[in-house]
Amino acid sequence: MISMSRRLAAVITAALLGGPLLAVAPAHAADDVTLNLIGINDFHGRIDANTVKFAGTVEQLRQDGGDANSLLISAGDNVSASLFASAAQGDIPTIDVLNALDLDASAAGNHELDKGADDLTGRLSDAADFPFLSANIFKADSSPLLEKYKIFTVAGVDVAVVGAVTEETSSLVSPGGIQGLTFTDPTEAINDTVDELDALADPPDVIVASIHEGAPDGAKTYQQNIDNSPVFKEIMENTDPKVDAIFMGHTHQAYAYDAPIPGEPIKTRPVLQTGNYGGNVGQIELTFDKASGTVTSYTKKNQARTIAADSVLTSTFPRVAAVKPIVDDALAFAAVKGNEPIGEQTADITTAFNAGGRDDRASESTLGNLVADALLSKISDSPSGADIGVVNPGGLRADLLYAGTSDTNGDGVITFAEASSVLPFFNNLSTVSLTGASFRKVLEQQWQRTADNTIPSRSYLQLGLSKNVRYTFDPARPEGSRITSISINGHPYDPAAEYKVGTFAFLGTGGDNFRAFTEGTSVDSGLVDYQAFVDYLSDNGPVSPDYARRSVQVNGVKSAYGSGASVTFSLPKLDLTSLGSQKNTSVSARLLYGAGQSRRLGSKGVTAGASAPFTFQLPAGEVGSMNIETTAFPTGTKASIPLLVKKAATVTAASTGAVFGDDATVDVTVTGSGGSSSGTVTLSKGATQLGQKTLSGADTASFTVDTEGLGAGANELTIAYSGDADFGPGSGTTTLTVAKASTSVQADDPAAAPVAGTFVVGAGVASAPPAAPAPPRAGTAGGGPRA
Repeated sequence: MISMSRRLAAVITAALLGGPLLAVAPAHAADDVTLNLIGINDFHGRIDANTVKFAGTVEQLRQDGGDANSLLISAGDNVSASLFASAAQGDIPTIDVLNALDLDASAAGNHELDKGADDLTGRLSDAADFPFLSANIFKADSSPLLEKYKIFTVAGVDVAVVGAVTEETSSLVSPGGIQGLTFTDPTEAINDTVDELDALADPPDVIVASIHEGAPDGAKTYQQNIDNSPVFKEIMENTDPKVDAIFMGHTHQAYAYDAPIPGEPIKTRPVLQTGNYGGNVGQIELTFDKASGTVTSYTKKNQARTIAADSVLTSTFPRVAAVKPIVDDALAFAAVKGNEPIGEQTADITTAFNAGGRDDRASESTLGNLVADALLSKISDSPSGADIGVVNPGGLRADLLYAGTSDTNGDGVITFAEASSVLPFFNNLSTVSLTGASFRKVLEQQWQRTADNTIPSRSYLQLGLSKNVRYTFDPARPEGSRITSISINGHPYDPAAEYKVGTFAFLGTGGDNFRAFTEGTSVDSGLVDYQAFVDYLSDNGPVSPDYARRSVQVNGVKSAYGSGASVTFSLPKLDLTSLGSQKNTSVSARLLYGAGQSRRLGSKGVTAGASAPFTFQLPAGEVGSMNIETTAFPTGTKASIPLLVKKAATVTAASTGAVFGDDATVDVTVTGSGGSSSGTVTLSKGATQLGQKTLSGADTASFTVDTEGLGAGANELTIAYSGDADFGPGSGTTTLTVAKASTSVQADDPAAAPVAGTFVVGAGVASAPPAAPAPPRAGTAGGGPRA
């Protein structure tokens, strides 16, 4: 490493001066040193019954590796999204606990910026006895917001800790609190900082990166995470080889990997994340050879939080003894207000669950919808007003359990602490006035794109909506057109109308990549999120979970149909996954069309949340806007699925020259449009497209078909017409029979027999009759068959 080059320079200098080489002492003693690096991440203010045990686990690892050889490092998100005992005092109890544990350094996480950059560099930094580090946050004048690194001397070894935060931070915190800041690529920033360390007069011996970014799934292998996460791949494969160990965070995953060192594939370095909330404490032990100035080996592990009694831990470890009164005082302070009953509930109301775990942010939840109802109710009563309530899933940090933390009797009592723990960010609530078109963009942005148009690690975020809003969507449609219908207060939304959206200030200023909010005008409601939620629960108890979905996925519906066409659709995701959610067993549907006419489409079973497909024919001769209304039982989930129905076009197909080896011609004529058809006609055999023609002011398209590509015999071809402003799309078939070439000698090829068929596109399929076999093809004497 770098220190070795410094020692080599000293040896060369001594030789030039004529001194004996043996007289030149190395910069450090030759004995190996084991550096004991202890890591935490995403603690999120967990001041509770387990905090002393968390502290005890840190101290056990510190004792095992030797206090003098140890560094305690955090990879960020120590505070915010905290439990009530910490949040009630602005997370100062958490900072006090980390101070008592002698935390040496912490990377800044995105949540350290929840209350703005000034809060991080002011209040939090003033309270902390440790530095917050980040090499990739820059102010408008290009100067760093925080220290990039800190160098510690551990058992005679100089160790540099370099911090960095996820590049997505600008979309994860309120934009108003980070104005003028730039968040750069963490890998590039760390590498630049390594270069700065190299250039120091006395460079460090060991470099440790603490990065608030991580692998998406700790249950998967290192390679699987590399394959599935471009962000993780970039960090792993491009972080400077001089970095000896990497602590990670942000994704709340637990893993300890041996990661190949870039440019040195047979060598690895430790990469570790502990999960979250102090459930594990990480340990990386680096063996440093002072003689060579290199790390020669390492071990790494995640140590599960101890189950030892608090009394044993406090009597064994002085730092834990210092932590205990901090925790006790915080819990006592919170208990006075936190244990006040403020409402009641009849059942669990939770975030969406996936694989047994809470906080599936890609799915609708009973809790998200309840909070959206609360926001609509309370902001509606404020001077700013609201028509719609909207909640981002990342804002929901705890569940309302029927038998909650302080509800040991299971009587459904909700305490102040339980309610406020759901919304621990103390966000102001805003009203954003949006057009219907902009609100639709907000819903489209659930499919996430960052400001630079990349897809973030959480590629989809499901918004919670107040119960007066329903919409349908189809994820298979092109980006920007996946929302297929929106209804507000039971009526189709108006793209030109203005709607007042009540939401968190974080979301209303474009947070979580919902930048369409910035197209509107935002007004502070004067309310704070947790207090509005507490008041709503107090005024509306007992509250119950609503198992009816407010967003319904609809598969199979086309953008337009021809009159009389066949329609097939299904509803693949009817059940919520919040705890206790009812499972749907059936769904009924009816078609609304014309002047108040309707037709029942029957009922289909629902299995594992997915309905069986519905298939029906549209009324012949009816055109215009139609709607399919569906209702799922027993949840009552409703959906209104719009259909655009146009006139049916008649298509005639005729073909000639159907002899193997010769090209055949297929003529398609669209009639009924007065000779001014537009749109496209596509000719295919199975999944193979044979050609596509654009109709522009003409009704006929002629296709030349290579019969060798088709093969001899009867070939069923599909003709698809895309439709135009007046006529609906559809498809039909015709049969082109290709005769084998003859081996007999003939002077001339007779004319091939035509193949014709007529069918109505969009109003059903009418196959053309098979053509008569074509006469034999002329050949040469002695020639064999070509087929």
